[in-house]
Amino acid sequence: MYHPTTRVLAVLELLQAHGRLSGSDLAGRLGVDGRTLRRYISRLEELGIPITVEQGRYGGYQLVPGYKLPPLMFTDEEALALSVGLWAARGLGLADAAPGVVSAQAKLERVMPADLRRRVRAADETVVLDLPRRVASTDGATLATLTAAAQACQRVELSYRSAQSAVTQRGFDPYGVAFRSGCWYVVGHCHLRKGLRSIRIDRIRSVRDVGLPFERPAAFDALAHLTFSVATLPKAFAVEVLLKTDLATARRELFKALGLLEPGAEGVLLFGQTDDLAWFARELSRLPFPFEVRRPRELRMALREHARAVLAQA
Repeated sequence: MYHPTTRVLAVLELLQAHGRLSGSDLAGRLGVDGRTLRRYISRLEELGIPITVEQGRYGGYQLVPGYKLPPLMFTDEEALALSVGLWAARGLGLADAAPGVVSAQAKLERVMPADLRRRVRAADETVVLDLPRRVASTDGATLATLTAAAQACQRVELSYRSAQSAVTQRGFDPYGVAFRSGCWYVVGHCHLRKGLRSIRIDRIRSVRDVGLPFERPAAFDALAHLTFSVATLPKAFAVEVLLKTDLATARRELFKALGLLEPGAEGVLLFGQTDDLAWFARELSRLPFPFEVRRPRELRMALREHARAVLAQA
């Protein structure tokens, strides 16, 4: 169902596209009566859009000849969504995002009516988003090149610096890009490692399109693969815990990096990897349902130590 403001803008779009339309034609296209159409026309005039009305058999509505319309018109809901989205972009680690956000916001405000502009500024000044505090700075041009290559299914050549500062050159088929835990990643087939890999974009020194097409796996989910690869990275301890609850509750209470969830006959099995048993024990202790640590034995000991510490504090 259309919101009334959307229909008002639909009148403007129809007049832009067709030049002149009769009242009956306009009303019919919008599915409203003549009285409602006249109310929409009045609303456009209140927004500063000059519309002429010609009476008679061949009359109709049209925009004043020579009037230059602003390039964009938004409903209140669309403007708010854009404003919040631009605000969020500042916290996503793009090195050159701040000037672009300011410029885009200024362009939007230039084409907004004064009342809508005040509402958008109010949202910009009062909305707070809980974004990751530690965000790796990522070059926007690199991100744009990778997303374009992923969309076009074109291989790229990467110069990549590892966490140990080793630099390698590799052909890479980008399947998709994902943002997770404060970092941007590109996920795809690495021709150097000859397999599926997730690469942090902030560690890419340079990227160029080599013009070779590739075929992306059907329905590939970059974020799902990234979550799986992080959860299954080999670490000091392999963890298996039986969660005595249902899968939906387990997903709601545990964040994805903790491990993989698999429904079973007795509940939900959590499989994970960790180098820090004390941290894993703290995460388990906050769960609102019973659980059973199956391995490793050291995790049971860490849970006991955490319980003693909590009792001592209490």
